[in-house]
Formats: sequence, C-alpha cells, structure tokens
Amino acid sequence: MSFSFFVAAGFTVAGALAAMVLRNLIHCVLALVVGFAGLAAVYLQLGAQFVGLAQIFVYAGAVAILAAFVILLTQGVEHSTRPAAAMDWAVGALLACGVFAVLAWAVVRGVARLPIPAQPSDAGVHAIGDAMLHRFVLPLEVAGLLLTVALIGAVLLAMRDGEAGA
Repeated sequence: MSFSFFVAAGFTVAGALAAMVLRNLIHCVLALVVGFAGLAAVYLQLGAQFVGLAQIFVYAGAVAILAAFVILLTQGVEHSTRPAAAMDWAVGALLACGVFAVLAWAVVRGVARLPIPAQPSDAGVHAIGDAMLHRFVLPLEVAGLLLTVALIGAVLLAMRDGEAGA
C-alpha cells in the first residue's frame, strides 16, 4: 500500500469521526464532505474512475449541498443543549464493534471463495457515460425529475413551517 492510500484513508476516517463528534450541524456536513472526498480518492487509486467521480459528484457535491440546505432551511443550526450520555456512547461503540466484527468475518471468509476473473472489465467512464446518455437516457431523466420534485417539496415544506412559526 502506498503513502497516498494512507493519506486518503486518514482523510476519510478523520472526516467521518469529525462528522460524528462535532456539535454544529454545518460543521458536521463539512466534515462529511472531507470524508466523502477521501473515499473518492481511495476509489480513484483503486482504478474505479466511475465510482470515484460519482462519489465526488453525487455525495461530496449534491448530497452535502442538499444536507446543508435542509439544515439552513429548517433552521436546525442551533447548538445541542443536551449533553451526550455516556451510555449512548457505550451502546453505539458496542454496536459499531459488532458490525465491524461481522463485516470482517464476512470479508475474510468470502475472499477465499471468490472466483478469479478471466479478464478485467473494459467498462470505463466513457463506456458508462455513453450507455447512460444513449440507451438509458429515460431512466436518467426520470431520476433527475424525481430528485428535483423532492427538492422543491422540501423547500415548500420548510417555507410553510417558517410561516407557521413566525
């Protein structure tokens, strides 16, 4: 493993931990963007260009901006006054360790059973983009329309709640 992998993995882990620990919601979203960008760097180093670019465009771009807009529109920027309970942290850490143990067991057990591929796939970014813009253009447009309608609905709900509280 290269030094650049450890840097990208460090950014991913640091961003995810900061997103969990920070109290300000906007700071949590910004830390999550750092984690998403680190994960995209790992994907790009592994040679998965489409997944890495999708990670940047969809998660580090669109999802993070949507989360920031939702927080700002619903006025959820207040600081939490409730102290973090020690029991909540202990239960969360226990569940995280359990999930990690099950995933590690599945990966170790499943790697030995994987068939070795005969040849690598030629599905690069160009081939996937060509398929999306020619063969699958209707599902792509429907997904974009649904996301736009969902965003407009969220803005309308936030505006209605803002008028009721004023």
